[in-house]
Amino acid sequence: MAADRICGMSVSAVDLARAFVEAINRGDVDGLTGLMTERHRFTDSLGNVVTGRETMREGWRGYFRMVPDYRLEIAETLADDAVVVMLGVAGGTYAPAGERWTTPSVVRARVEDGLVAEWQVFADNEPIRRLMRGERS
Repeated sequence: MAADRICGMSVSAVDLARAFVEAINRGDVDGLTGLMTERHRFTDSLGNVVTGRETMREGWRGYFRMVPDYRLEIAETLADDAVVVMLGVAGGTYAPAGERWTTPSVVRARVEDGLVAEWQVFADNEPIRRLMRGERS
């Protein structure tokens, strides 16, 4: 499904990035991968890079098992042609501990050929890392 044709309607890079966030907030792995290029590139906040739509399909499945209610709450969106930057808060419940966490977050999307070619996350992951280490908030 190309960015210029989501549900038969014409959309922009901003609309596509927002649709990507909506799919994340629904925990919709098929919806996410349907918005990615085949060579999609994901960069986490530590600089780790994962490439490929099918690899990311498994990555998102695993992440949603770990944080089943993961959400991005976007407060502000900035765009320059095919690049969209969204500022807000990320959070959810770390399932093994049953504890909720939140952190300020920025995501950067780059659109190419009507799909999300890159998704990059900038966030302080220490709140979830503390839970992973067994520390309570």
